[in-house]
Amino acid sequence: MSTPTFWRDDALPFLEARAIADGRGICYAKHSHETFSIGSITGGESVYLNGRVREHVGAGTVVLMNPGDVHACNPLGEQPWSYRMFHVDSRWLAAAQGRDAFQPYAAAASHAPGLFARLEALYATCIDAAAGTLEKHGAALDFFTSMHDTLQPAPAAPLPDHQVRRAAEYLRAHRAGNPTLDDLCGATGLSPSYLIRAFKARYGMTPHAWLVDCRIQYCREQLRRGRPIADVALEAGFADQAHLQRAFKRHVAATPGQYRKVR
Repeated sequence: MSTPTFWRDDALPFLEARAIADGRGICYAKHSHETFSIGSITGGESVYLNGRVREHVGAGTVVLMNPGDVHACNPLGEQPWSYRMFHVDSRWLAAAQGRDAFQPYAAAASHAPGLFARLEALYATCIDAAAGTLEKHGAALDFFTSMHDTLQPAPAAPLPDHQVRRAAEYLRAHRAGNPTLDDLCGATGLSPSYLIRAFKARYGMTPHAWLVDCRIQYCREQLRRGRPIADVALEAGFADQAHLQRAFKRHVAATPGQYRKVR
């Protein structure tokens, strides 16, 4: 398996990119992002899961994940599995959409004409050492405004059960501790059996998996700031650095040290 490459620029804090040239050994656990994510598959084939969507995708496909979408994308066969993925701050993207709040997109994957090529061009600009901040910022705005014109917005979703949402918020707020099922039931007023069923139906994962995902999201944010891995692990609620290492690799397909490195 090749080592993932991460790109970040302090002058463009709303945007992050990752690329991997051969991910055949990768097996992602179901996870989500606080950001909007969009990726170009450049080689190989994969089973792509996003909520209730299950698609067989390959080179030339653009995959999309709205903030909070629980997803996984694991390679098939012996061909090298390669892709490039952008993670975009939803508040910045909402402004690019011309809206006060981010508008989700209906598509989980797209073959819209030109979208793949434009996304590849944006990645090439971002990693170009000769390109300045103005050029990169302009390229990002150009791509995402064009993308918004190309893709259809998602239909308005019914409001989630407020008690189930409260359970998710409780887990995020208490990620550094060891919340129990009794704690969640006390916070929501739901029975254990109903809570487990309703939570999985709403978020696509168990409360424990959601808790681990919240911890990983916190670690990504702190590692981007260059914080020590051992400190971040304990703050997030992991037993130690080795515990974080195992969970981080399942979710991000990279070690915390690899993720912290910047091109």
